[in-house]
Amino acid sequence: MDLQDFIRLSLAEDIGDGDHSSLACIPASASSRAKLLVKENGILAGSELGYAVLLAVDPTLQISPLLQDGSPVQYGDIAFTVSGSARSILTGERLCLNIMQRMSGIATATAAIVKKLEGTSCKLLDTRKTTPLNRFLEKEAVRIGGGNNHRFGLYDMIMIKDNHIDFAGGIGQAIAATRKYLEEKGKSLKIEVEARNLPEVREILAHGPVDRIMLDNFSFQLLREAVALIGDQAETEASGGITADNVAEYAACGVDFISMGALTHTVKNFDLSLKAY
Repeated sequence: MDLQDFIRLSLAEDIGDGDHSSLACIPASASSRAKLLVKENGILAGSELGYAVLLAVDPTLQISPLLQDGSPVQYGDIAFTVSGSARSILTGERLCLNIMQRMSGIATATAAIVKKLEGTSCKLLDTRKTTPLNRFLEKEAVRIGGGNNHRFGLYDMIMIKDNHIDFAGGIGQAIAATRKYLEEKGKSLKIEVEARNLPEVREILAHGPVDRIMLDNFSFQLLREAVALIGDQAETEASGGITADNVAEYAACGVDFISMGALTHTVKNFDLSLKAY
């Protein structure tokens, strides 16, 4: 979604026919100032989008950034200040906070996982388990937190998962049909295939080459065996059942990538507030 369309539609959803709370009790001529207050430790994200929201409400607002996206923050830090029409600040407050709290929560969770992968060559990936129409925000937050973006949607990479394999009649049939499709359409998309066990890994390799093999819900022992079996024939990605508590053990098995849906679908919003001063 285009950023300006997102902001326009989000403001329209919130404002409707008017911010009547502010219109009712704040004089049109009133000016004020507010600070974006950080209320927990973590990673700041979404500031640039927050500014864009406030300026979409009122281009005359004056914003003074004090911290950049990706900055480590702690309780009591001030991310930015804004001054100008009191009505405008109040009208844009909630959408600005919603975006920044969501993105900072994701960036903070991502950074914590990335830290656990230090000393390995394994890269952390997000997934498509995102909030509809908010995917671009959530994936940007993962990037700000130090993670890497997997495919953005269904259109920018081929991922042959278990249901594709079952519906197509098997791994060989799915891979062959995919190669034929890409050739006919003149597309050069990367191909990733999911394996549920070692026999499926062997079958994928027999019908390869493919770009990446996703090893889904493998035990540590089987994951190590799969990585050794695949070698340099394809990239390897571990997925399924991976948490902050066991991610380092998965990385130690030698996989190239670890993908975690939890980065975007179970993250707690970061505690921020916009306060007058």
